[in-house]
Amino acid sequence: MAKRRVGILTGGGDVPGLNVTIKSVVYNAVDEDVEIIGIRRGWGGFLNYDLNDETSHNRYIMPLDKLNCRTIDRTGGTFLHTSRTNPSFVRAKNIPEFLAKSNYGEQIRDDGTMDYTDYVMKVIERLKLDSLITIGGDDTLSYSNLLYKAGVPLVAIPKTMDIDVFGTDYCIGFSTSITSSVQLITNFRTSVGSHERIGVVELFGRNSGETALITGYLAYADRTVICEVPYNPQHLCELLMQDLRNNPSSYAIVLISEGASTDGGMIVQSGDEDAYGHKKLGGIGEVLSDQIKLLTGQNTMFQKLAYLVRSGPPDMLDRMVGMNFGTLAWHLTQRKEFGQMVAINHGNYNYVPIKSVVSQKRHVDVDQYYDKVNYVPKIQKIDGLPMFLH
Repeated sequence: MAKRRVGILTGGGDVPGLNVTIKSVVYNAVDEDVEIIGIRRGWGGFLNYDLNDETSHNRYIMPLDKLNCRTIDRTGGTFLHTSRTNPSFVRAKNIPEFLAKSNYGEQIRDDGTMDYTDYVMKVIERLKLDSLITIGGDDTLSYSNLLYKAGVPLVAIPKTMDIDVFGTDYCIGFSTSITSSVQLITNFRTSVGSHERIGVVELFGRNSGETALITGYLAYADRTVICEVPYNPQHLCELLMQDLRNNPSSYAIVLISEGASTDGGMIVQSGDEDAYGHKKLGGIGEVLSDQIKLLTGQNTMFQKLAYLVRSGPPDMLDRMVGMNFGTLAWHLTQRKEFGQMVAINHGNYNYVPIKSVVSQKRHVDVDQYYDKVNYVPKIQKIDGLPMFLH
């Protein structure tokens, strides 16, 4: 009798803890004599796998075992690689040549955008995968939900430094990114203070300002602007000048989410929409820096932390959660309890239907955790609050 075969992939942005999670799944599977197949480059591995080209198998498929996964937990990122591919929304320019000439796919827009879910399912069938374990943020997991509804057995694992996946209080990568952000901001203070300026730090955060909120809280930033609350440039500048004057070292620090906007509706994004309908965010921090100089005459230092805070090995918390999420996902797979996403809720490991991911977006509870007049975290009552204020 042939061994069971389970595929595993990582999609979307990389975060510390992905390799830990993969290793956890692999070690559990090998101990139970189940074959684990790594799909390289996320959903792009399925989309670009050419059924008629033997060489594409080695490009996109990697059998996993204890030997080739032995040391992967010592580094960040994902050794399976990743992509922001959405097989249900492939623009004409991104369609692999072999698929463009095939009978697969369904045109979903007049501009030639195609849905190749039928082809993904064909590749899964060719690889003889009994089920999948998918690791990703809300975009990657939204396609997991689509595949599950189409009949593919799978279990999902949430990861994102933005911690904005609905249905779980924690996602792999969050702790390490906050730890890195706080350390970098602490270091940044030496230059900002030396020059007596206002330091502007831009952090990730498209739909949720959680990353900026918690970083600002832990780093004691003077002001923190989150994407849930548009800011008034004049008022914010007045507050920052007050902060600078009240600081014996004559400087101030303001953090801002990349998805933040002014109360006039300005939001900074660029480029074409990606496969999930998102334009590239980034640059609102530089806008704020220019506004400060224009409105106050005060010199600034602008620093975009960006990919630095999602790089490097996982900290203790992301290592623990990654290992336990991998083990829980494996237990669900073994019990054939598919269509679930592993999670942490109310401090406990559990799981929720994967459809939770697409049910709504997670945002900062502004009334509970934020002073929207003074642009600062507002934590007035600690007893009874969740560990991550989330």
